[in-house]
Amino acid sequence: MTLTLYFREYCSLCHDMLARLRPWQQQHGFVIDVVDVDADPVLEERFNELVPVLMDGELEICHWHLDEARLAAHLAALPAAQGREIG
Repeated sequence: MTLTLYFREYCSLCHDMLARLRPWQQQHGFVIDVVDVDADPVLEERFNELVPVLMDGELEICHWHLDEARLAAHLAALPAAQGREIG
């Protein structure tokens, strides 16, 4: 499984969310795809003031701060094999 973190390099909240995601990534084995919204005008318009935004496909898990309860619920709801990729 791959989660996407929409991110800005100069954003302290973005760096904080990425750091807080790392232990979850190690425990659950998902891939984190970090996407710089400023590199794509469409993404910049879509996520502008919401970054950081953590998504699974088109499903928003959380924005601004890592919502550990929502992330845990999301991971628990996945089929066992889907949450076990290494990356």
